[in-house]
Amino acid sequence: MGKIKTHKASAKRFSVTAGGKVKMYHSHHRHNLGLKTAKRKRNLRKGSILSTSFAPTIRTLIQK
Repeated sequence: MGKIKTHKASAKRFSVTAGGKVKMYHSHHRHNLGLKTAKRKRNLRKGSILSTSFAPTIRTLIQK
């Protein structure tokens, strides 16, 4: 039986917590930061948990 390869681009962007939730970081925090408000930049800094409907898809991509 063949094995599914890890999707490396997804593995760099997502990680799985000990509880099985998928953790992600926000995009849009690299350049053009002078246009964005301090509140928006502060919220982009924090990581967040991926929605429960999309998490199984990402979990299959980044399995080890």
